[in-house]
Parts: sequence; C-alpha cells; structure tokens
Amino acid sequence: MAELTTLARPYAKAAFEYAQAHQQLANWSAMLGLAAAVSEDDTMQRVLKAPRLTSADKATTFIEVCGDKFDAKAQNFIHIVAENDRLPLLPEIAELFDLYKAEQEKSVDVDVTSAFALNQEQQDKLAKVLSARLGREVRLHAAEDATLIGGVVIRAGDLVIDGSVRGKLAQLAEALKS
Repeated sequence: MAELTTLARPYAKAAFEYAQAHQQLANWSAMLGLAAAVSEDDTMQRVLKAPRLTSADKATTFIEVCGDKFDAKAQNFIHIVAENDRLPLLPEIAELFDLYKAEQEKSVDVDVTSAFALNQEQQDKLAKVLSARLGREVRLHAAEDATLIGGVVIRAGDLVIDGSVRGKLAQLAEALKS
C-alpha cells in the first residue's frame, strides 16, 4: 500500500497545487472523488486493464463516462495520468488530495463510534473539545456500535482514542495474560 501512495503522491500534489493556485480546491476534490469512484467500478476496471486499448483510448473512455463533470484541466489531468498508466491509482490520488486539502484548511474528519446514539448537544461538545485538542476545525461523523458495550472510539486520521468498555476489557484481558 505504501508503494501505491508513493506512486500517487506526485499526481495528488500537482493537482492540489493547481487547484490551490486557482482557488478550486472544492471543485477538484469533487472531480477527483468522482474519478476515484469511476475507476473502482468493475466495468471500468476491465477497460483500464484491456491490453488492446492505448492510454489515449482509456483516457477518452474514462472522460466519456464522467460526462461533463470534468473541466478541460481535469480532462488534461486524466490524459496525463493515463499516459503514465496510473489510472488505477485515482482512489489514492483523490485520498491524498483530500489530505492536502484538509491540511490547508486546518480541518480534520473525526469518526466517533459510540455504544449509544449521541444527541446533537453531545456531538457539539465533543467536537469543541476535539477541536481544541487537535488545533483544527473538526467535522464529526457519528455512528453507533452496540458491541462497544459503553463509551466511544474516536478516530481522527492516525489518532485513535479507545474509550469503550470493550476496549478496556481487552486491555484488562491482555494485562492478565502477561
């Protein structure tokens, strides 16, 4: 997986630098998200792996599938990615682009999984505390998982805070084993 990220990084960085210079971060994020979704489609996967098609054919087919969602610069980007046989990397490119975008905007997506539904007041309070701790604007995504028994698990990028009862029981069991 690290190799894919290494291969995708120059494309994501180039797209980010262009989008930032032209104040089009949101547009490029949406276009790359669509490109990533299209590239993961089973039918498109067969097209991308077809040895008879040239890179120009693959790029043209890809752009036709996306319709008018891509402007001229995005179409050019797809052609360049195709010329280098990197269309299968579009999901990684889009992911890296969004990470660069979040870094620029000083924001972070936080996934909060709790044993019980959090009301809006609890979500707002948690977002405020996390925003202060992380030093960024927090976009909270809440989910429920009854198997946690109680508490919450918070994921923000590489940071994971496991405050669940299930997590505490797992720690206790590990401590008892050693």
